[in-house]
Amino acid sequence: MRKLTNKYQISQELYPNILISLTEAVNNAIRHGNRSDEEKLVQIGYKKKKDCLRFTISDEGKGFDYQKLPDPTAPDNLIKCGGRGVFLMRELSDDVCYQDNGSTVELTFRL
Repeated sequence: MRKLTNKYQISQELYPNILISLTEAVNNAIRHGNRSDEEKLVQIGYKKKKDCLRFTISDEGKGFDYQKLPDPTAPDNLIKCGGRGVFLMRELSDDVCYQDNGSTVELTFRL
C-alpha cells in the first residue's frame, strides 16, 4: 500500500479510508465468500482512472444479496459483533459496486 500511496500521492486523510475499506472487503471475501476455505483464493487488483483509484476484490464464493443486509445502525444491531463491513465500505469510499452476484466488489476513491 505504501508504494501506491507514494505513486498516486494519496492524502493522509484518504489513506485510512482506503485501508479500512480494503481490509473489510478482503475479510468479507475470506470469511463469508470463501467460508475460510484455505483452498480458495481472493484476488485483489486496482486501476488508476483519471482522478480516482478503483480496487477490485473477488472471492470464489457464490456471492450474496448485498441489497438485503441488516442495517448495522438499527438499535437491535448496535451491540452485535460484526455486520458492519459493507456499511463501512459504503461510508468510507466514494462508490461501491458489486459484480458476479456479489462475489466481486469494486471500491472507488477519488484522489
